[in-house]
Amino acid sequence: MEPLWRPDGRPTLLGEAVAAAGVVDSVALHDWSVAEPDAFWSFVWDRCGVVGDRGTGPAFVSGATLREDRYFPGARLNYAENLLAGGRRPGAATTAIVALREDGRREEITWDALAEQAGRCAAWLRDLGVGPGDHVAAWLPNIAPTVVLMLATTSLGAVFTSTSPDFGVAGVVDRFSQVAPVVLVVADGYHYGGRTHERLSLLPEVLAQLPSVRAVAVVPELGLPVAGHDVPTTVWGADWPQEPVPAPVRTDPRTPGFVLYSSGTTGRPKCIVHAGAGVLLKQVTEHQWNCDIRPGDVVFYFTTCGWMMWNWLVTALASGATIVLYDGSPFHPGPGAMWDLAAREHVTLFGTSAKFLDASLKAGEVPREGRDLSALRTITSTGSPLSPEGFAYVYRDVGPVHLASISGGTDLCGCFVLGDPTRPVYSGEIQGPALGAAVDVWDDAGRSLRDRPGVRGELVCTSSFPSLPVRFAGDPDGARYSAAYFERFPGAWAHGDFASWTEHGGLVIHGRSDATLNAGGVRIGTAEIYRQAEQLPEVAEALAIGQEWDDDTRIVLFVRPADPALAAAGAAAAPDELAAVIRRRLREECSPRHVPARIVVVPDLPRTRSGKLAELAVADVVHGRPVRNTEGLANPEVLALFADVSALRE
Repeated sequence: MEPLWRPDGRPTLLGEAVAAAGVVDSVALHDWSVAEPDAFWSFVWDRCGVVGDRGTGPAFVSGATLREDRYFPGARLNYAENLLAGGRRPGAATTAIVALREDGRREEITWDALAEQAGRCAAWLRDLGVGPGDHVAAWLPNIAPTVVLMLATTSLGAVFTSTSPDFGVAGVVDRFSQVAPVVLVVADGYHYGGRTHERLSLLPEVLAQLPSVRAVAVVPELGLPVAGHDVPTTVWGADWPQEPVPAPVRTDPRTPGFVLYSSGTTGRPKCIVHAGAGVLLKQVTEHQWNCDIRPGDVVFYFTTCGWMMWNWLVTALASGATIVLYDGSPFHPGPGAMWDLAAREHVTLFGTSAKFLDASLKAGEVPREGRDLSALRTITSTGSPLSPEGFAYVYRDVGPVHLASISGGTDLCGCFVLGDPTRPVYSGEIQGPALGAAVDVWDDAGRSLRDRPGVRGELVCTSSFPSLPVRFAGDPDGARYSAAYFERFPGAWAHGDFASWTEHGGLVIHGRSDATLNAGGVRIGTAEIYRQAEQLPEVAEALAIGQEWDDDTRIVLFVRPADPALAAAGAAAAPDELAAVIRRRLREECSPRHVPARIVVVPDLPRTRSGKLAELAVADVVHGRPVRNTEGLANPEVLALFADVSALRE
């Protein structure tokens, strides 16, 4: 197989790190990073410009289990201080943040202004009694005040947690009630798809279920009047002291800095507690070495504040990059809106999802035509596996960029596998494992499949890493934490992804292993079915489940047709002609095992708020089981389509 892209010979930060480490290439650097973690993470601290008091102790201390390993146990540092220090890196631009909204509003914030706002916000929080260990919650869009609030909170040694404004009362309460925030900051509304959506009417009900909140601030995105509540309520910034907090609080590297949440589609969302220092150490290696982010670069990721990619985007400040925030629909006012943004803002790293690239392809969008994308060096794609067709689209219609398919998750607030700007890009493949992470693919017996390219198994990590969660909230004995990651293979982190190695030392993610189909005893990743079905012009989107049937499991494929009239009346068996086209494609391009027993057309498919298909929720509905947390879904109303499908009873 010929590569789609090769490094063009320009210097990269990863190449410089390889030379400084005295190894031959990035593969050898990875080998060193997992074999000698003490030396490697010392190297990271120095090369990546971490700010803090490192102390005199080692960079890594091995514990009895992966969870007990420690990084820089004698150090003191602060996440917010490191991000604000990015503006002092040689080559950094004057602007730290460009905040954009779909209605055309644009705001620039300089590094000095960002530090001043964060310091005054921190003084306000301090005057409210916020200190180390307290939680501050943001129910906000992806806007500049969210970043300011996060910096202010973490500068005090307190814990920041956020969710996006499209969550309703139950979704907000399910998350925030588990951590008892003392301050809540909420937007009066948000913009999406050319419409405004107000939130203030929901605030009294949220506050009634969050008795820990003792102060509220409202960010006036829509300019609505702010009413009083039993909890003291003010307009964002109105009560800030003039003098900022003098200095961030440096703390132990294990001090919690963030709480992130699982999607919650299979139960109440897990509250995953992360240390700010751990997130920082993990992400600066990914940014600087895997993504070649440099001072003065312009980094954009389409994300909401309810997805860990928001944290990933904001941490790019620590490397001296300008970050671009966007609030709104990625397709407003048209399918080329985000590509227009990339050209207009001279974006150097464009972060998106596989679904977005697929949608751009289907819309016939050719980004390189009529736009100046000469600044663009890197495209990162995550959220679901990127198909070979997605790779081909980028190199045909965007340009000769470094396309990095990346995969990790909220659980580690970072990546297990991602790009490498010093190695070729092959179609459909993720280039390699993350530095400092002993990633492998194991079979059911716990045997490595490293020497068996193409054989599928469970993605695991046999080493710890700095952003290993500190704990789950509400899990005092750690039982839920251990069950989530270490129960299947004791001594190794089982990530829940179905994966395989490639002949080039890269990896392919085939989908979530907990959604893997097992029809007739053969394990099939849903992503490979979607890849083929969604190439057909008749298919806009597809979702597959395994239905229990006659003491076995059969594959059922739900299809959102490109012609909405085919599913206008609701869920029904697919027309014979469409079903035949899909079955023929899957039989010829995959195998007879991939051919579904039933194909059903539906007008829409359920997805999480980060855009992932909710396969397990559909499986629950089809089998008559309750979906335990519909608030984790962006469109829970469509689940009703799957509750009474006569085509599935034959």
